[in-house]
Amino acid sequence: MSEYPLDVAPAPPLNEPPEWLRLNGWMVLIKPLKEIVGAAVPLIVVFVAGTSTHTWWRWLSLIGVGLLIARGITHWATARYRITDEQVELRSGLLNRKTRAVPRDRIRTVDITSEWQHRLAGLSALKIGTGRHDKGKDDELILDAITKVEAERLRTLLLTKTAAVPVGQSDVDAGAAGPAPTETELVRVDRRWTWYAPFTLSGIAVVAAAFGALWHFANELNLRPDDIAILHDALSLAGTSSLWLLIPGVAVALLVIATITSVLGYILSYWNFSVTREQRNGTLHIRHGLLNTRSVSIEEARLRGVEVKETLPLRLVHGGRATAVVSGLRTGRGDERAGGLLLPAAPLAEAHLVAAKALREPTDPTTAALTPHPRAALRRRLTRAVLSVLVLAAIAWTGSLLDILPFWVTIVFLVLTPFSAWLGYDRYRSLGHTLTHGYLVTRSGSLVRETVALRSDGIIGWRVHASYFQRRAGLATLVATTAAGRGGYHVTDAGISQALAFADDVVPDLVAQFLEPAT
Repeated sequence: MSEYPLDVAPAPPLNEPPEWLRLNGWMVLIKPLKEIVGAAVPLIVVFVAGTSTHTWWRWLSLIGVGLLIARGITHWATARYRITDEQVELRSGLLNRKTRAVPRDRIRTVDITSEWQHRLAGLSALKIGTGRHDKGKDDELILDAITKVEAERLRTLLLTKTAAVPVGQSDVDAGAAGPAPTETELVRVDRRWTWYAPFTLSGIAVVAAAFGALWHFANELNLRPDDIAILHDALSLAGTSSLWLLIPGVAVALLVIATITSVLGYILSYWNFSVTREQRNGTLHIRHGLLNTRSVSIEEARLRGVEVKETLPLRLVHGGRATAVVSGLRTGRGDERAGGLLLPAAPLAEAHLVAAKALREPTDPTTAALTPHPRAALRRRLTRAVLSVLVLAAIAWTGSLLDILPFWVTIVFLVLTPFSAWLGYDRYRSLGHTLTHGYLVTRSGSLVRETVALRSDGIIGWRVHASYFQRRAGLATLVATTAAGRGGYHVTDAGISQALAFADDVVPDLVAQFLEPAT
């Protein structure tokens, strides 16, 4: 006789959640190695440049390295992860147990990075981002040591948001689950484009940051330049040289160092840079890197536009870079580390070409003819550019009268006045906006000229700014609000009526309901 009544069917078995999995065992070596390399420069400075009076620093540094190694081993021993149909979970910690869970429907980015330590063991780190950038809250969940095959499988799984495949199966079985998706290459960086690297000014920023870090570290250890033989000899030689020879010599030396640093950084970061489109699910894949490789995936459904950037040096050699404006991928000005870079410094024509291909448009909207802004915007820029330099010159002159500053500082500011005037005029020439084929296009900037093409259906609101001086000149700044990129894109110093009419053209009936008809 059955143990169940005839009119009551047995309940179906509940689906058990997948088991918790460990990260790859090689992480026991990778994590400590990564921590030691990160502390290599301070250790070298302490042990080579340090003196006998600072021996306690050496022991303290060794204890710190030991703690870093212990932390890496502890993280591997306690870290577990699993992927269910609803969320991705990661828990770790020995004394302070921490569990993080990311709902799968909130996942916006899945990046695969392989630093040189990972590549030694054939591993990768999978970064799962939600697009949130609130202060005090993490926006990433990182699986720091999994095989490359498993990382690719999980990326496809999480981006397509299909049901979870049992993650306990072997990588071979997972990789053989189906045919490899077909990809179409949109662009691949030509190695000759390395010539554009010195014009990005990244080398100057790296040299300045390195100098500041070393200077701060030396101050913490009470190290003087005289304690290092090379610096002592260089300072002695500089003290015997004429000032008019020393300044150009230092400038040339810094320029050479910055150029070499820019080229090396370009090669390390953008080696084998490529952008491909996976036809099956409409995903853009961006891959690049020499020692540390990175693979970023962007769903085309979240692509809201493109941005072409040209720094002033790049404009002199007709170069530029292209960046994707992606929903859920927030970036700041000049910040391409978030993963939306479509092309590094390259010929400007190539930047426009890859932008058009990414948008599936025959021509890039950022090449459209723009509507110029009123002449009042020119007067505003010339006034601000010239007056700022003249005010600085007046301050420097006052300082020279008080014997605080040398008089040549005043001469420098006066000489810069024509350049400031040209800069103000160039900023005005860069201004413009238009609406073409469903894209809002706006351009501004001189030192960094930014041209943005934003899909009009991606605009969720408008903001209108008008300062006291803008109102007196009949100007206003129109800001298109969107849930992508920087969150807002400016149409700067347009005529007030011009800006409002343009906003109504881009998104009909959104602004008109708040306006009063002209009488």
